Amino acid sequence: MGRVRPQDPHQHKNPWMRGLSWAARQRPVTWYLVNVGGKVDPVLMRLTGGRVKTTLNAPTILLVHTGRKSGERRQTPLAYFTDGDDVILIASRGGHEKNPPWYHNLRADPEVELWTGNEGGRYRAREAEGAERERLWQLATDFYPGFDSYQRRAGSRRIPVIVCSPLEQ
Repeated sequence: MGRVRPQDPHQHKNPWMRGLSWAARQRPVTWYLVNVGGKVDPVLMRLTGGRVKTTLNAPTILLVHTGRKSGERRQTPLAYFTDGDDVILIASRGGHEKNPPWYHNLRADPEVELWTGNEGGRYRAREAEGAERERLWQLATDFYPGFDSYQRRAGSRRIPVIVCSPLEQ
């Protein structure tokens, strides 16, 4: 156990990553990532130590959380970046009008595990508010401009920004 692989939101994107970013903003690809990738990627990532996933080489984390109603352990692949030791997750759901189920699970039980390949560990999640949320949202849109598109699609729903801080191991 340890920490997840750092991911700088300002890291220069090569043409391949810019192309992936563009593709992910297209509605059919967004739908695929949310509805198919979310089911396939946990299996692929666990079997291959994170080397194979539907998001190709985009920075993807496996969020392990507890279902608020079922109490069952859930695994959700998400784009992520880091801010110091904290891991930042965006509850965009591709711009859906409702928050993703994993967001509600984190609010009910904020102790989670985060994994990038075989690196990861225990974290505590919380929603960013105020100036911190605005700063992190700006980093998020620098990291992936699609989050602005998703916010427009979401209408009146303000997309939550989640800060996951490492727990002592």
